Amino acid sequence: MNQFPSLPVISVEELAQRLDQDSDELQLIDVREPEEVAIAYIKGFEVLSLSQFEQWSHEIEQRFDPHKETFVLCHHGMRSAQMCLWLLNNGFTNVKNVSGGIAAYAARVDAKIPQY
Repeated sequence: MNQFPSLPVISVEELAQRLDQDSDELQLIDVREPEEVAIAYIKGFEVLSLSQFEQWSHEIEQRFDPHKETFVLCHHGMRSAQMCLWLLNNGFTNVKNVSGGIAAYAARVDAKIPQY
């Protein structure tokens, strides 16, 4: 069930394809906490933990291009949806939430990534 019906999403299968094809063209943001990232991580994602929002929010436009395709990941897709909405409200134009988060990615794409 998508609690954010207007929010663009990408499936974990599509994400895997895009990472194989053109990961240099993508901006990848993981909003999970450091202890979660220590358990399971997808190469290429930059970690911007939501709990550390105050530390990185003021520099988001310097660190990321607001018009470049941006995928946002969390554990199941709720925190990343919140981040997507915040990015869209702050001038980002091409943001997608990774549907099901890293849990779905580990279950359906890469079984070597630990579930937690």
